Amino acid sequence: MLPVLKHPPAGVLLAVALMLFIGALAKPPRNDRAWYPYLARTTQVALADAAFTVKPVTDWRYDSKDAVSKDYAEAAYDFAQLKKVWFLLEPQPGSTLAAHTFLLFEFEGDRLLGATIEARRETHEHYSAWHGLWNKYELAYLWGTAHDLLARRAVMLDHQVFMYPIKVSEAGEQDVLRQLLERTHALETRPRYYNTLESNCTNELAKATKLKWHSSFVLTGTADNHLFELGLIPGETFADAEQLGDVTAFIKAENSDENFDAALLAELRKRWGKDAD
Repeated sequence: MLPVLKHPPAGVLLAVALMLFIGALAKPPRNDRAWYPYLARTTQVALADAAFTVKPVTDWRYDSKDAVSKDYAEAAYDFAQLKKVWFLLEPQPGSTLAAHTFLLFEFEGDRLLGATIEARRETHEHYSAWHGLWNKYELAYLWGTAHDLLARRAVMLDHQVFMYPIKVSEAGEQDVLRQLLERTHALETRPRYYNTLESNCTNELAKATKLKWHSSFVLTGTADNHLFELGLIPGETFADAEQLGDVTAFIKAENSDENFDAALLAELRKRWGKDAD
């Protein structure tokens, strides 16, 4: 009969951890799992020099408990129609260091298209930053309407949402959009893993924008402060910018408005003035 080790040596524990790590890395990422419904569809991109098409674009509607409709759309735009890039931050409740970040692209005619980078969970999975270190989740580049992406967070999840105008050149705005589209397109045939430290929502955006590495790419709740320090978010002080950026109450109040994009942009222009142009 083999003896039972009540207190395994540290070397044994290290070996087991190493085996688990190697096993996680050896498992190839896939696009064909039983995904959580919101992340179930792999985004397809058709990209040309002057224009692009994205499908499906999530356009779900929410109340305070759940999704009340689950519609999808297709978005087709010319790059020349892009007017503004908006940065959004959704703090993790109870933490000042963790948040989800994403972008909204404003086009002519008061139209908004959002890009959010997610840990692509399966139906039985819940997000864990720890599990995100060990190839637990694939990576998803999800495109959605502003109404979907904002109401999901402010209305259904009851989280705060901050929305800031980004000060970059027209060429810079188009380059960020094209980079994200190219990365989305690559995932169609070459899936990748999400990683809490190396491929999370914020540092994937940073790679697309070619920003120099900063601790806020991991401590994602500080990403808006970092962008303010770089001069990419306008304002006299960060506290002023943060106050203007809090759109949580507005999203909740306008959740039933079918002209959500136009109402949101009108509010933002009123708050930010020339910085929203």
